[in-house]
Amino acid sequence: MTLTAKVPTPNASRYLQQLCKHWSHKFDVKFDAEQGVIPFPMGPIRMKAEPEALVVTIEPKADADVEKFKQVVADHLDRFAFREAPLTFNWQ
Repeated sequence: MTLTAKVPTPNASRYLQQLCKHWSHKFDVKFDAEQGVIPFPMGPIRMKAEPEALVVTIEPKADADVEKFKQVVADHLDRFAFREAPLTFNWQ
């Protein structure tokens, strides 16, 4: 299963980098200004910064709590985007 949310924000690159740096203390995160991959325990998180949106893709493992996974990602991004929060996540 793969779920993707295109999160509207003009600060996609900033939030991508902040979240990747935050989780790099726990996980072997790979990122640059435009994309990032976080090997999260519930499944990988992939992010891509676009000019007006942050595209977030999660791939929950079979035993993962999908709703919790989505909420963890949204909560963390909202923390970094406190001026814009809550961000809009329309998971598909």
